[in-house]
Formats: sequence, structure tokens, C-alpha cells
Amino acid sequence: MNKQNSRTRRGLKAKALINKSGRARLVVYRSGVHIYSQIVQADKLGDKVIASCSTNDKEIKASLNGKCKVEQANLVGKLLGKRANDKGVTQVAFDRAGYKYHGRVKALAEGARESGLDF
Repeated sequence: MNKQNSRTRRGLKAKALINKSGRARLVVYRSGVHIYSQIVQADKLGDKVIASCSTNDKEIKASLNGKCKVEQANLVGKLLGKRANDKGVTQVAFDRAGYKYHGRVKALAEGARESGLDF
């Protein structure tokens, strides 16, 4: 089993547990250059995206110049938390998709907490 398969397997087990809780999920995807995050509500007909944000967003792209990836992830988390609060979502479950809680993933989570999300 390689590293990618192990991460995917861990992520699927965590997703199953989170879906049982009934809370919306804060989902993170980390690429080599960008970080993407969404708040997803599970539904019988399919998952619904409530809010999303990434380092490609027009709203924050200009303010990311000159910042390291960890600082960029923190700003993405803050903007995602603001968008979720505008939609009335305050409690979520953090779905890190098998990634370690370290670096950019941790910075995104801290930024989301600073903006009022509870997880």
C-alpha cells in the first residue's frame, strides 16, 4: 500500500464517522501549490456545498502575494469561516481527508476557528 492509498483509506473512515454525527463537514484538499476547502452538508439526495474557498479565489488572490503557503491557508480559513457564518453555519466537523493535522491544514483550521466556526 502506498502513501496516497493510505491517506485515502484514512480519509474514508473518518468521513463515515463524521457523516453519522449529522454536522456539516469542513473538507480540505491540499495540492502542491494551492489549498481548497468546502463546507458540505450531507443529504440523502447528495451532498450540498454550503460555502467554499481556495487560494484561487478572486476575493483574496491579490492579498496572497508575498505570503508563504501556511499564511495563505490561514487567510483561506478566515474567509471560509466568514462565508459560513453569513450562511448561518457555526458548527462543523473537520474532515482533513487523511492529511496530518500539521502545516497548511492546521493553519486553515486555526483561521476558520478565529472567524467563528466551532469544531
